[in-house]
Amino acid sequence: MTEKPVMADKVTQLVKESEQGEVPEVLPILGLDNFVIFPFMIAPLIVTEETSKKLVDEVLLGDRTLGIFARKPAEGDQQKDEERYYDVGTACVILKMIKIPDGTMRLLVHGTRRIRISEIIREEPYRKARIEVLNEISISDKEMLAMMKNAQATLQKIISLSSLTEDLGVAAMNVSDPGKLADLVASNLSLKLPEQQEILEMVNVKKRVQRILVILNRELEVLELGSKIQSQVKTTIDKSQREYLLREQLKAIKKELGEEEGVSADLAELHKAIESTEMPEHARQVAEKELRRLEDMQPASAEYTVSRTYLDWILALPWCKSVTDNIDIHQAQKILDEDHYNLDKVKERILEYLSVIKLKKQLKGPILCFVGPPGVGKTSLGKSIARALGRKFYRMSLGGMRDEAEIRGHRRTYIGAMPGRIIKGIKECVSNNPVMMLDEVDKLGIDFRGDPASALLEVLDPEQNNSFTDHYMDMPFDLSKVMFITTANFLDPVPPALRDRMETIFLSGYTLKEKVMIAKRYLIPKEIHQNGLEPGQISFTDAAIRQIIENYTREAGLRNVQREISNICRKVARAFASNKTRPVRVTEKNVTKYLGPPRYFSEVAQRMGESGVAIGAAWTQAGGEILFIETSATEGKGKLLLTGQLGDVMKESAQAAVSYVHSQARKLKIPEIAFSKQDIHIHIPAGAIPKDGPSAGITICTAVASLLTKRLVKDFISMTGEVTLKGNILPVGGIKEKVLAAHRAGIKGMIVPARNKKDLDDIPEEVRKKMKFHLVNKMDAVLKLALR
Repeated sequence: MTEKPVMADKVTQLVKESEQGEVPEVLPILGLDNFVIFPFMIAPLIVTEETSKKLVDEVLLGDRTLGIFARKPAEGDQQKDEERYYDVGTACVILKMIKIPDGTMRLLVHGTRRIRISEIIREEPYRKARIEVLNEISISDKEMLAMMKNAQATLQKIISLSSLTEDLGVAAMNVSDPGKLADLVASNLSLKLPEQQEILEMVNVKKRVQRILVILNRELEVLELGSKIQSQVKTTIDKSQREYLLREQLKAIKKELGEEEGVSADLAELHKAIESTEMPEHARQVAEKELRRLEDMQPASAEYTVSRTYLDWILALPWCKSVTDNIDIHQAQKILDEDHYNLDKVKERILEYLSVIKLKKQLKGPILCFVGPPGVGKTSLGKSIARALGRKFYRMSLGGMRDEAEIRGHRRTYIGAMPGRIIKGIKECVSNNPVMMLDEVDKLGIDFRGDPASALLEVLDPEQNNSFTDHYMDMPFDLSKVMFITTANFLDPVPPALRDRMETIFLSGYTLKEKVMIAKRYLIPKEIHQNGLEPGQISFTDAAIRQIIENYTREAGLRNVQREISNICRKVARAFASNKTRPVRVTEKNVTKYLGPPRYFSEVAQRMGESGVAIGAAWTQAGGEILFIETSATEGKGKLLLTGQLGDVMKESAQAAVSYVHSQARKLKIPEIAFSKQDIHIHIPAGAIPKDGPSAGITICTAVASLLTKRLVKDFISMTGEVTLKGNILPVGGIKEKVLAAHRAGIKGMIVPARNKKDLDDIPEEVRKKMKFHLVNKMDAVLKLALR
């Protein structure tokens, strides 16, 4: 904490100098909210705004004088800040300034004279104005003296009945100037801002003292009435009943005002609300029981607030409110086509689901789970379903959730207890049949606070969720009408019991053609609108979109594509904001002007032409990726070295591949010395990324065979499949994602296990036309196809 060099013994000197000194004609203006400083008043202030801090720093370099003006409360967002200032304020001198470590300033200021703004000189970086000093109009006569004596006597009575200090009374008795007395009283009473400002603006001292007398008598009357009520209460209660003090005071106040006692308006409204709200009988019984308990409680008790909040929740839930489904299958298909390109199988399954709901009239079926890499449209599909049904949509992110109470709520015995997010979502939607999306169900955590995944078992079970019991509500609520949809990037982390309750719909990555069409139909129009542009101000060629997709992104979905398009739109928006008038056409040639040099290049061409290198394919959370398997041989004792952060399964797969090549050494014309006198090192680049699984078996086997036979692997060919010690090729998963990744990388041919032939039907037609697939059952066939 730093302090300006104003010594404590100089404060008195500064006060005297400020009272005697002249006020400059031009002063910086500091605005205060809900506070008026009067002349000759010393007050502490806290400064937080940056412009005000700059004002204080510059004032301290000069004569320490500034103008302080009160600001009216804001009357809406449209009101300008300069319109809030009152015209009359106080010239003040800064006596002391302290800077606090949190960035704020603390000031001690002394008011000197009343001033009025006559002309605003500037507004930035802070307000500065030409001012005029308001001189007091004062007449000393017997009437003024009598009013002063009356004010001093009334103030002494108020001090005796209130919490005001005796020092104020002593100070008031020692003031001989009527104007200063009025300002002293006004600054120490709890007056509203308009009243304080009214007194400050009174330059006629006689009128000011008269106004203060009215205020003092009003305050005295209120305090005497309060004292009377207090004495009445004290005569009716016993020492053992002191906990009812506030309640008895309230009764005495009502009696004094002539109001009838009885059930408060608040409880009467609750009675009426319970009678008029449609709810199940068990919920009504709980609400009526809770209301009876509430009537017997003291409003000041903590339990009263807890009980009242619980009642509010019971009344706010849509127990019997449902949105009527208006399912038109043709309209639903139109909505899905408007919102999403392609995804024909996914749309077909959704339309089948909606058709069953339409025919059966009741929703009691499997929970849909959309599984796919980021950015393929899982969440937006849920919104489209809600739009097709005409229902409310509520999204709840489960990513990182570790507390079971997030799902089931807290029991009311805990302080600050609240219902879980399921019940909160129902309340927010104001209907008991919304479309509720549980996003990122594979990111649920578990710790000492419970397992949220286990809590979801009841929520997502159509046979049980008709009586879901939240810990806070402590009564069953019917969730069977809610349409639950979950999303995940991959299913492995989802507990088997939870996975069993959901019907999985897989969403794979998009091809280049699909990405181009989605960008043209959805992303570009959306980003043009989001960035404040008009459709005629910017356009993209297909070649430019392809370049953005291929050279600036590497993903199965389209999130990064959208970011890059938004990046271009922002740069164009800036140009138009700088008075550019000609439309912008983004082409293949000028993409680099907006996005810089390409970030991604195909490594396939660079890796080809070397023995011991083969190209594989892998499945990841973000879709498919290609892998480069590198091998080398050095003099040694026949050891196998594996690097690249490989998991146990992949390590075993590599050992099996090397063993197979060793068993076929004679057939492949590999000398025995290659295994006994050499160490084989297998490395899979991107060493910082963990890798596992058996699907790289045939790729590792091909790379080792290429190394030891000195035969190169054919250009632009990739492979995937598990290999056994006997050379059999076993099927693997993620074929579609792997093929799409190979296609993105420019691969022309792919070796696939014969038992994965059925998976090739899911490959888009345009990819099948551009790539050649080789179906194999034996490793011998792989080596014949792959090696030159």
